Amino acid sequence: MKSNPKPRGELEILLIVLGVLCLGLGAALAVQQPVLLLGVLLLAAAAGVLLALWGGGLRSAIARYLSGDVFEGSSVQFSLAGLPNPVLLLGGKTVLWYNDAFRQALLDDEDYVLQPVSRVLPGLELHSACQPGGQSLECKGCRWWVFSSPSDKDRSLAVVHLVDVTDVSAQAAEYRASRPVYMLFQVDGSDVLLENLRESERARLLEGVNLLLEHYIGRTTGFLRRVASTRYVAVVEERHLTEMIAGKFDILDKMRALDENVGLTLSIGVGHGGTLAECQQMARQSLDMALGRGGDQAAVKTENGFEFYGGVSRSIEKHSKVRSRMVAAALVDAIRRSDSVLIMGHRMSDLDSVGAALGVLRVCHICDVPAAIAIRKNATLADSLIHRFEEAGLEESFIDPDLASEAVTPDTLLVVVDTCLVHMVESRELYEQCARVAVIDHHRRAMGAIPNAAVWYQEPYASSACELVSELLQYAGEKGDKPTPLEAEALLAGIMLDTRNFALHTGVRTFEAAAWLRRMGARTEEVKQLFSTSLEEYAAKASLVENAEVYLGCAISVAGELPPQAQVAVPQAANDLLTIDGVEASFVAVEKNGGVNISARSMGAVNVQVILETLGGGGHLTMAGAQLKGVNQDEARRRIQDAVRAFRQEQAEKARSSAAQTE
Repeated sequence: MKSNPKPRGELEILLIVLGVLCLGLGAALAVQQPVLLLGVLLLAAAAGVLLALWGGGLRSAIARYLSGDVFEGSSVQFSLAGLPNPVLLLGGKTVLWYNDAFRQALLDDEDYVLQPVSRVLPGLELHSACQPGGQSLECKGCRWWVFSSPSDKDRSLAVVHLVDVTDVSAQAAEYRASRPVYMLFQVDGSDVLLENLRESERARLLEGVNLLLEHYIGRTTGFLRRVASTRYVAVVEERHLTEMIAGKFDILDKMRALDENVGLTLSIGVGHGGTLAECQQMARQSLDMALGRGGDQAAVKTENGFEFYGGVSRSIEKHSKVRSRMVAAALVDAIRRSDSVLIMGHRMSDLDSVGAALGVLRVCHICDVPAAIAIRKNATLADSLIHRFEEAGLEESFIDPDLASEAVTPDTLLVVVDTCLVHMVESRELYEQCARVAVIDHHRRAMGAIPNAAVWYQEPYASSACELVSELLQYAGEKGDKPTPLEAEALLAGIMLDTRNFALHTGVRTFEAAAWLRRMGARTEEVKQLFSTSLEEYAAKASLVENAEVYLGCAISVAGELPPQAQVAVPQAANDLLTIDGVEASFVAVEKNGGVNISARSMGAVNVQVILETLGGGGHLTMAGAQLKGVNQDEARRRIQDAVRAFRQEQAEKARSSAAQTE
């Protein structure tokens, strides 16, 4: 027979304590009055008999008496005993009564009256059970919804009702696991990567893609259909999406390994949680987001936005300029339908932001529409460029955002350059005032992107916003319309800044844009002077480099707030740290306005954009930034190190997985 030892309850402990006290008092009286010794002995014997009876079944008898059929006339018995659901009556945390359904379902026909409720229902929280939704509790291999109603007469009493929802919970879990998930697959840049291959090689690669996707979806209960030469649709169940997320969409790695010489990559858009039509729409939005971030990744639409997986490859450069010509026509049309145009970059604007804004300003002049650049001159890294335009008598080209907001009309067009994020624009108030917005950006799309832009031109393969604007200028206006040499130098400066003098993130179109700007009169020696720094800036940069520490192959430098005139030292220090042997990426963080601003750079082996996205930032594979609000230097350093460590661990996991697949 299985033993069932029961610890002493509160009542037993109280009786024992009282008994010991009585015996002690009796002993003291016996010493003072020996005549009373016989009475004390009789009292002790009676107490012993009572305890023996209690432990030998008296309590069980009382329990059966309380929960049995002897209370047929009581209100408790009449209202609760006959219920088919288990019911429990508590006095504080002690079990006072329960019905037969409770004993059979949860007590194995044993009695637990006057026992602690924690022995009967482990995990019960009365304050949760009193809520309208009750408490979900697992006990005796079943799932229960527990509801509690305190007594009105005595707040120490509580009636607990239990509802068995085991089958319903299992059915609900199965329903959620079988919900449809709509997936879109697209091979990135296939027209560019496959155009120079022979038909047999192209057929071999496409067949490899087909087999890869068929095997990936074939492991599920869903189906796959090809809707274009390099575009596929799949519908799977929610349970299989959970497995794909757990595996971090390993098909992305398999696609890159399909042919390393060609370098095919895959973009995936996922929609789930609604009807099939809603899932399809979410999948399209997810795929657009994945492509806007450069491809080679999966984007999953969630209630809180998007979740991203992958994104470790460089964006594929497009050789065709058809889209540039189409966007230029759309931008010119939007400008001509406006009574005024305002151009705005990101906060702490740099040469790329201001140079691209000046290029768009030239497009507005070609269209003969009044325009100005909204910029805060006291918070910019391109003051040398602005000063050069002011010396040329073009100070009216720049306007403070607060003054610009006074001139906004319903027909004003706002052109945002070098960023697509609402929280990164120079003036959010000005953005919210303008009903019509156009976006020109070269960064990967991230959460918080500007919605419903009239013109959207985002190409992550481009080196800079100035490169994109330079191409647009070539298709804006008539053949004789061209930028001035000063504007061409501003655009060339932006390209040189983001490519680090054409050393990184450059493509064929980057050099074509630079060559066109040179033909427009840009002088490289004048552009070089825009990068000159003061002695104070140089000293600040040297201090940031000197204080850097190397952590897992990444140089991390954290410092206090710099003077406004030395802010340009932050990205310069990040660039200089990459010249140190063994440093694959650099992170320079400085305090600013109660938070910490981070500037990150890499040579390509470390994806700083993925790292800083975990800190709320974004950017490119080789250039990114982030702003941490309400943190100090130590906290910022810790967060950067945690993000770098997580990235390195993920790299190691992928390397091990790749090695295992090779074996």
